[in-house]
Amino acid sequence: MCFFISLLPATFWAVVGYLVLFLSLKAGGAIKKLGQILAIWAFVIAVMLPIAGAYMTLAGLCPIDMMFQQMPSKPT
Repeated sequence: MCFFISLLPATFWAVVGYLVLFLSLKAGGAIKKLGQILAIWAFVIAVMLPIAGAYMTLAGLCPIDMMFQQMPSKPT
């Protein structure tokens, strides 16, 4: 479950990285280099989020799954 939820912020960071990269191509000099570095950093964050979500899901550390396990079952 954490894997699927981690895709939302990963998508956000991928879009931010693309926008920063696009805007840095219009700039010049040091601003262009800084924009490219920030875009790469945003892409790294976008890749690491689903990896962390997959690890949490596979290791059984997902707090969402724990919350569902602690919910009382439906009374009969």
